[in-house]
Amino acid sequence: MKDLRVVLHIQTSLDARATGFEIDMGTYYQLAETFEPDATISGADTFLAAPMAEEVPEWSYEVAKNFPSCSRSVMAIVDSKGRVRNWSAIKKQPFWKTPVSLCSRSTPKEHLEYLRREGIDTIIAGQDRVDLKKALKDLQKRYGLRNIRIDSGGTLSAIMLKEGLIDEISVILTPCVVGKADTAHFINPAISAFAEPRLLKLKHVEELEGGLVWLKYDVMKRSG
Repeated sequence: MKDLRVVLHIQTSLDARATGFEIDMGTYYQLAETFEPDATISGADTFLAAPMAEEVPEWSYEVAKNFPSCSRSVMAIVDSKGRVRNWSAIKKQPFWKTPVSLCSRSTPKEHLEYLRREGIDTIIAGQDRVDLKKALKDLQKRYGLRNIRIDSGGTLSAIMLKEGLIDEISVILTPCVVGKADTAHFINPAISAFAEPRLLKLKHVEELEGGLVWLKYDVMKRSG
């Protein structure tokens, strides 16, 4: 997408799992900051899995001071069905400046009214589900974005990769094998179902403390 770069940043096990092992949160977010994100995009499931309290803990403000992007960034949540209902808590968080709900024309009117009452910016894109390409364009136009980071589970990541909306993949490789069928892949294979593999170009390799390895790839654009 012209003048907009979308990066998927994830920590995984050697068997490509995104859950079932301990995430090094400090390293994860320190490296995420190197992309100088203007916005983060997440799925509704990510926020439903980790509900936020109305009262923001003091340590959150101290942590946010270490990450310059927190004072300016947009947090966009893909939520066509209107399942996220704790926006009063989300908008208090110091980790972003502007929370935005990405909805579709099928999002319940009652939920859109709830968002209006909460003072949450809303983008309507798509009919039955959020049209992610249009939503990204609208986000870019409305907020002047240049860099977006995906911070989400394997389903949203798979959809965005399948639709050609990811420019770069950043992987923190963890020296472990989870080996459990009930843990999530960082790219959900049930959603992606690519007709052919997505080709990547390695651009960075770095060994980190604790045996972690940081890999960065450009996603090769498909011809035609």
